Amino acid sequence: MAMSTSSSSLSSLSSLSLHTSPRLSLSPFTAATTSITKPKRPISLFLSSTSSSRPTTVIFNAAAADVETSFFDNEDPEFDGVFEPPEVPEGFVPPPSFDDESSETEDEIAAAYEELYGPAYSGESVLGNDIYVMDSNVKKTGAFGKLKKEKIRDGFEERVVQVRRVTKVVKGGKQLHFRAIVVVGDKQGQVGVGVGKAKEVIGAVQKSAVNARRNIISVPMTKYLTFPHRSEGDYGAAKVMLRPASPGTGVIAGGSVRIVLEMAGVENALGKQLGSKNALNNARATVVGIQKMRQFSDVARERGIPMEELWK
Repeated sequence: MAMSTSSSSLSSLSSLSLHTSPRLSLSPFTAATTSITKPKRPISLFLSSTSSSRPTTVIFNAAAADVETSFFDNEDPEFDGVFEPPEVPEGFVPPPSFDDESSETEDEIAAAYEELYGPAYSGESVLGNDIYVMDSNVKKTGAFGKLKKEKIRDGFEERVVQVRRVTKVVKGGKQLHFRAIVVVGDKQGQVGVGVGKAKEVIGAVQKSAVNARRNIISVPMTKYLTFPHRSEGDYGAAKVMLRPASPGTGVIAGGSVRIVLEMAGVENALGKQLGSKNALNNARATVVGIQKMRQFSDVARERGIPMEELWK
């Protein structure tokens, strides 16, 4: 019984081994192509059958006669071609050489650079562009990658009079801001006072500078760079007294009054704060006092009399 069982198991194993299908059929290749000798240029083929996911590697001799290694049947690799340039069309005129052209003038070169890169940094424009334009959209990158506004180049100088912290009480608490007072002027009779608030000091100064440029006034002055006559100005609780002075006196004033007179270009004058000590109100009171001044020539022209009769 045991012998019959063993013989039946062996027959089943032999039948299994005989009826197993091969993983890959290499019928096109002969023994000559799959020689055991080391091929000159081995080529690896990764083939996978449906029954197994493992790839099968087959190496055969590429130098055998049955394998074609030519990829370009119609091309001869040893053929030496001759380059034939196209014919020149009729009426063709060759362009002049770079050295034969006339040299450009300095204005043409400057205009070309200005068209590419914008107006010159020195402030001179060839194409008639307005360089001193207050454009808030012009920005550039700062030190830490932040965008900051480009400094306005319009001939006015800026002086910061005061920077204070101010708070605004809202529903959630208090909001801290900075208020800056800036005086701008060209020291040639143009001056303006501005104020601005922002969450940062730099932003407050920039806002106040723009506000001051919107409130520019002209200061009447004599040839000795002083006021033509006395004047007084008040703004709120602040009151300022302005007096002309002889040459060599200088600006004798204090606080924001002195800054306004210096930025206006006044070199000889007397100023006194009579009321409040608020810097913003005193600066605006100085502006009010300056606006009240008039030149003697303007008064004589309005009256229709010569200037000599004003002192009679």
